Formats: sequence, C-alpha cells, structure tokens
Amino acid sequence: MKTYERLLQKKQIDALQEEAFSDTGREAALRRTLGPVELTAIGVGAIVGAGIFVLTGQAAATYAGPAIVLSFLLAFVACGFAGLCYAELASMIPISGSAYVYAYATLGEIVAWIIGWDLILEYFLGAATVAIGWSGYVVSFLGDFGINIPKYLCGPPFTYDTASHKWVVTGDVLNVPALFIVTAMSVVLLMGIRFSSWVNSMIVVLKVSILLIFIAAGVFFMNMSYLSPFIPPNTGEFGSFGWSGILRGAGVGFFAYIGFDTVSTAASEARNPQRDLPIGILGSLIICTVLYVSVSLVLTSVVRYTDLQVSAPIAVAVDAMRLHFLSPLVKIGAIAGLSSVILVLLMGQSRIFYSMSRDSLIPKGFSKINKKFNTPHVSTIITGLFGCVASSLLPIQIAGELVSIGTLLAFLIVCSGVLILRYTQPQRHRAFRAPGGIAVPIGGILFCLYLMFGLPFDTWMRLIVWLVIGLVIYFTYSVKRTRRATLQ
Repeated sequence: MKTYERLLQKKQIDALQEEAFSDTGREAALRRTLGPVELTAIGVGAIVGAGIFVLTGQAAATYAGPAIVLSFLLAFVACGFAGLCYAELASMIPISGSAYVYAYATLGEIVAWIIGWDLILEYFLGAATVAIGWSGYVVSFLGDFGINIPKYLCGPPFTYDTASHKWVVTGDVLNVPALFIVTAMSVVLLMGIRFSSWVNSMIVVLKVSILLIFIAAGVFFMNMSYLSPFIPPNTGEFGSFGWSGILRGAGVGFFAYIGFDTVSTAASEARNPQRDLPIGILGSLIICTVLYVSVSLVLTSVVRYTDLQVSAPIAVAVDAMRLHFLSPLVKIGAIAGLSSVILVLLMGQSRIFYSMSRDSLIPKGFSKINKKFNTPHVSTIITGLFGCVASSLLPIQIAGELVSIGTLLAFLIVCSGVLILRYTQPQRHRAFRAPGGIAVPIGGILFCLYLMFGLPFDTWMRLIVWLVIGLVIYFTYSVKRTRRATLQ
C-alpha cells in the first residue's frame, strides 16, 4: 500500500464492532464492569470541578450578572451538540479511544493520529492543569489549620507574563502538592477499573452532596432584589453584560463542561456500551447543568453579582448566609471535585495511549495489560510520570489555554465524523441517533470554530507547533510501524 493511501485508510465499523464484542479479540483484555451509573459518575467526576466552585461567580461578576443562569443553559445547548455526536459515535463504535477511534473510522489514519496526539492536550495536560488548581485549594485549606507549606514548594520555577510575552523566573522550586495528587490518582488507577470507578463514585457523591447542601441552604436566604435587573445593561463593550454578556458567559461556561467525553474512553470497560455510553455522556451533561444553574441562581440571589469577582465565590455566599460550618465543607467539596477530575482525565489518557498502541502508532508496550488488575499499567504509569512533571513545573495559564484549544479540536473532529457518516452510511444501524438530522453536527462544528477563533493567537501558535511535532513523529516512526503491522 502506498503511503498516501495509508494516510487515508479507514477502519471498518463492522470490524470494530466485531472486535469490541469478540471474546478472543484484543478488547477482551480489558474487563467490562461499568454500568450506566458508573459511566455517568465518570462524566460528572470530570465536569464538576473548579468550574462550579469558581467560574460561576466570576462569570456572573464579569459578563452576565444574574443572567449567568441563561449562559449556562446556552452552554449546555452548545455542548449538547458535541455530546449528542459523541453519544451517536460511541453507540456505533463501542471501543476505547474516544475521538481517536472515531476519526480512524470516518476520516482516516492521518486524522486519527492528529486527534490522538491532540487528545494529549485535553486529557494529560488537563489533568496537570487541574492538579495545579488542586494544589492551591489544599494549601489554602491546610493554612486554615495552621499547616503552612513553604511557597517555593507550591509553584513552578517559571511562569509566562502575558503582558510582556516573556518567561519569568519565579524563585519557586516545584509544585509538590500537585505532584502528590497526580501520583496518588495514578496509583488508584493501577488498582483496576472497578476500584477506580468506586473511588470516583464516592468522590462524586461527596462533592455533589456538598453542593446540594449549599443549594438547599441558600433557598432560605435568597434576596430577590439581587436578581434585578436579571440582565444588567450592557456597558458599551461587547461581552460586558447585556445579551452579549450572556453569550460571552456561555463561551466561558462551555469550558466548564469539558470532560464529559471522557466517558467514551471507557467504552471497552462498559458492560453494555451501545446502550450505556450515551446514557453516561448525556446523563452527566444534564446532571451537571442542573447543578451549574442551581448554584448560579443561589449565588446571585444571596450575594449581589458585583461582589462575586473573587477566587472562592461560594465561600463568600456561605459567609453572607452566616453558615460558617459550611465553609470547610465547601473547600472539601472543591478539593474532592478536583481530585476526581484528575483521576478521570488520567484514566482517559491511559486509554487513548492503549488504543493507539494497539494500532501500532506508538510502541506496543503502551497496550500491555496487568494480569492481576486488568489495567493498561504501562500507559497509566507513563501518563502519571509525565503528569507529575507537567503539574509540578508548568504555569497554569499556558496549560489551561492548550487544554481548551485541544478539546475544541477533538469536538470538531467528532462532529465532523457524525456528519460524514450521515452522508456516506445513512442506512447503518445506530443504537443511538442524535435528533435533528445534520443540524446537530453542523451546530457543533460552528460553535467549536467560534470558540477556537476566540482564543489568543499565542495559543494557536502553540497548538500548531504541537501538531507539527506530532506529524514529524508520525512520518518518521508511526507510519512505518502501521505498514509493517498490516503486512504481518
């Protein structure tokens, strides 16, 4: 097969489905133990993190006021386009690998490699970014009890100054708490998907319970005058309140939902993936939307939105209600929330490496399975090691922006894959079909492009450099290995 033909070669969906359910297939190495509840918990575990504890208040104060409720509803609709597309493809191609496998089946090997390489930005770098945020919360929480970790052990040795566009030495050594949490979550993952899922589910129950306590308590302290005007008048600048502020808030809210797609990386460990994956993806989106809207409504009715431009808006609301016993619970909820996000993202990255290794795009060692725990232990260990390095050394601004653009590119490819299959294989059975015809994938594509073009130029340049590095690896290493694997 010629090289250019190899680049465009696609995996056959029928073969993928047969492989997924074959007792002797490669997928049989992973244990199918996850049901719809566990899969939904994975989605909630990935979504409910710093966004709900920080972003809700800051977006209200900066962009939309009390109408941040509408922003999150709009973000849910926009994110729902991608969610429906993920659900459709996951029901058709129930194999670990998420957008990477979907791209292989719809757009060809070269695009699959690009998106597999790109997903490193979402999962691996996403876990590192959240670990940096986790470090900040833990340091603050321990400080409340008189336990102070030296500053030079809580930050990266350098940071990026966006004003001068220069790297600046901070004087810190490394972020020890971030290194600790990545190591701890990697160990949990190594102990098997059943144990990892149980740990994640317990954390999800804890953080959701704390949020529900906050919402229930807040109902008795709501001041309706704080909700007027519900849509503050625009200041004369696009995105600063008014309807444009609601739209800008929706763009910010979109990133708060990042993580639901991690459910699809566990396809090979789901008991009934064609039924349960769509439930997990869409169910987690709906649950998290209810939480985001409810928390936003309570926040902006307990505290005037202009006073929520703080690092811990929920804590400000708790103080306003004079329910001081809730303050430590809020911090515990935030720490627990971020812990499960790290766990789920590390899991997603290890499964992406596992799938790419099975296809010979990266070394075969990445697809080795531990006989005792039935986990891709090599992928998990390598992901954890690099996660430790990134979280302890990288500044959070750079990591966060790369996660955003990497995720949007993945969503864009998945929506494109659904659109292509609607035209090329319209009669193929779909266990779940996204409603609305081609309007859903087209809507997802347009919204992803809108958000991508709104990101800083520097972020685009870093994405391009990252993809160029990936293509160099592909043409000098991966394409040769896949050719040999095909000939054997």
